[in-house]
Amino acid sequence: MALRNLTNWNDPIFRKKSRPVEKFDERLLTLLDDMRETLEKAGGYGCAAVHIGVLKRVVIVIEKDGVIELINPIITETSAKTQKVLEGSIAPDSPRGYVIRPESVAVSALDRFGKPIVVAGNGFLAATFCHEIDHLDGVLFTDKLCE
Repeated sequence: MALRNLTNWNDPIFRKKSRPVEKFDERLLTLLDDMRETLEKAGGYGCAAVHIGVLKRVVIVIEKDGVIELINPIITETSAKTQKVLEGSIAPDSPRGYVIRPESVAVSALDRFGKPIVVAGNGFLAATFCHEIDHLDGVLFTDKLCE
């Protein structure tokens, strides 16, 4: 594992769409491990590969039960009930602000070996999934700020 440099919040790469992962190889495993180490060092909850300058559809989320790795994630279900969440980013120079997110979501993805998985999240975890998956499409939480 290696600690990677975080991309600055103002970098235009955050507006680009990430490409789907097609190869499940050592490079992907290294990327996942490096993202985890970088996220843990930053003290954050979620990391999309774009945070370290890689335009691949890869997300890591740390929660109480461990680390969730999502390759090519898609939000497949969202609750009608919403929540107002204070969000920020591990990216240097990131602002903070409130965003309306679903109270719960389901995400379909692949694990590090290419096996299909489905994960569900409620509360802050659901918001984190939404936040990080938005990054894969070039969408920033600041695009969705509410009062």
